[in-house]
Amino acid sequence: MNMAFLSVEHKSLLSLLLLLYLTCLSQSTNSSSTGPSINTTTSTSSNATLLKGVPGCGKGLHPIYRYLCDRRAAWGIVLETLASAGFLFSMGLLLGLLLWSLCLCVSSKTRRSSIGGTVACMSMFLFATAGIFGLTFAFIIRLTAQTCPTRIFLFSVLFALAFSCLLARCLALLGFAATRGWGEPAVALGLFTVQVIISTQWLILVLVRDKRPCEYSQEEFVMLQIYVLCLLAISIILSMHFLCRSCSTYSYSYTGPTNQQGRQQAAMVVLTLLLSACVWVVWITMLTRGNPKLGRRPQWDDPLLSIVLVANGWVLLMGHGLSQVSFLCRGEANSKDVPLSFAGWTSQSADIPGLRSPKEGRENGSFETEAENRRGRRTDPSLRSPYESGFSMTDIDPDKDYTIPRPETNCSEPFDEYYQD
Repeated sequence: MNMAFLSVEHKSLLSLLLLLYLTCLSQSTNSSSTGPSINTTTSTSSNATLLKGVPGCGKGLHPIYRYLCDRRAAWGIVLETLASAGFLFSMGLLLGLLLWSLCLCVSSKTRRSSIGGTVACMSMFLFATAGIFGLTFAFIIRLTAQTCPTRIFLFSVLFALAFSCLLARCLALLGFAATRGWGEPAVALGLFTVQVIISTQWLILVLVRDKRPCEYSQEEFVMLQIYVLCLLAISIILSMHFLCRSCSTYSYSYTGPTNQQGRQQAAMVVLTLLLSACVWVVWITMLTRGNPKLGRRPQWDDPLLSIVLVANGWVLLMGHGLSQVSFLCRGEANSKDVPLSFAGWTSQSADIPGLRSPKEGRENGSFETEAENRRGRRTDPSLRSPYESGFSMTDIDPDKDYTIPRPETNCSEPFDEYYQD
């Protein structure tokens, strides 16, 4: 009897423990599905993960898009507004530059191949800047299996393209032969291809060979930007070298305005690169050291990278994009040192009949020989040069003495009194 009662009691206790475990398990799964943790795999078909009651967001929105509309997290709304404005501004400059170059080529009778290379390089730079602004949305959206490859690949590739164009511009200002004409965009594309290979290799090794989900640490993300940092450092060194060289020398030739325009371009490039370097130093320090020490490692990482993209995008756009486009439209950025041609230049007296045009430097009568005068040239007194002499050498009589008379004095007479005894 007691054994039967104990067996029944143990069975009831076991069933109670099992029911309690299932309840706790269900609560833990619900909290993990609605919590702020980053998930690399999301299910858009589940109604349990849809947002409800978030101010600014509609009902039924997936949680990964929360910061695009959540008014309580205002950083997402502010950054997407600035990124949208920068993207539209960059694309507007790009389209305006292409239309301007097309109209210039159609209206010009001569071939403007020298401007074509600079326009192509600036088009790539503006395209990279627009891509940087567009990439901001991949960091405002939460990390997923779809946004992870986009973040890894495009972050380094777009900045590599922008800094490669700046490095090619610095080489062109320094006068490297490889960057003349269409060599400038070719050099930029060659430098940009290296980072494309690095990022593609990382994605292939992680996603294809190892068959792992796209997960990365913050230190690994910074390591992928080493080549971009090298491009940035080399560009700063070359631009400062050209700026110092152009400021220490002054040209008094007709190429002075061209050199002054080159100094203005170099100053803008140096300012853009130095501000970009400051932005990169700050975000790398905060991502690797600052956020962990402050205890904000998962929460502040995406906002930090979003701010970096918007801030550096506006620095690149205003510092180099807008200024360079203005230089090109004024026709001064790509001016070449063409020697002056004096063919066809005439003086104010070119309309006088009897005078030849263009001038050859022989109109001065003092340089004419006596034989030319005997042939009847310069018979008109109104056409005589003011530098001509009033007489001819044939009027001089060789038998006459034309020497200047000099006084004759006895030099020893004043000193005779000193030698008398």
